[in-house]
Amino acid sequence: MRLIIAVFLCAFICVSCVEEQVFLPKPRMYPKVTFPESHKVSFDESYCEMTFEYPSYGKIVQDDYFFDGKPIHPCWFNVEFQDFQGTLHCSYIPIDDRAHYDKLINESFRLVEEHNSKANFRQEEYIENHHGVGGLYFTLGGEVATNMQYILTDTTEHFFRASLYFNTKVRPDSIRPIYDFVKQDVDEMIESFQWVE
Repeated sequence: MRLIIAVFLCAFICVSCVEEQVFLPKPRMYPKVTFPESHKVSFDESYCEMTFEYPSYGKIVQDDYFFDGKPIHPCWFNVEFQDFQGTLHCSYIPIDDRAHYDKLINESFRLVEEHNSKANFRQEEYIENHHGVGGLYFTLGGEVATNMQYILTDTTEHFFRASLYFNTKVRPDSIRPIYDFVKQDVDEMIESFQWVE
């Protein structure tokens, strides 16, 4: 009996003397992103009065509904970046007159302003490509749903609006490499954009 107690006591002392292992949490890491090889594809759809080049990893999907109704114009579409769970929402509206143009501009500013409460900063920049197509480019910083929105217009006949969204929780640091990669291609889409009749 004493032998059993002695063995038990020795085992207890040995276990008690073992240094307790301290577990530290692993540092936060983000998944590795593999950027696709890409070439330019020409957007030339019969339902739109425009053309531009977009990256081959993007997929054009025509909108067929808008808040339980049909879109205002057939030239409402998305460029889906499925590898990144991102979508460039695009809409086109023909301009009726100056009052209609002013209304479209005001609506575009209102849609940008909806993100002001979460944005760290907002920058507006006039843009014009080598085809003479001009517009406004909005950049928003911080934990906003969209960091980029832009409009392209000739101010008399054509009005095009686009905004880039990612279907993920907004973490500016983790999504930044993806955003920068897609933004470069969106900027090239803007540069190649032109109206066609």
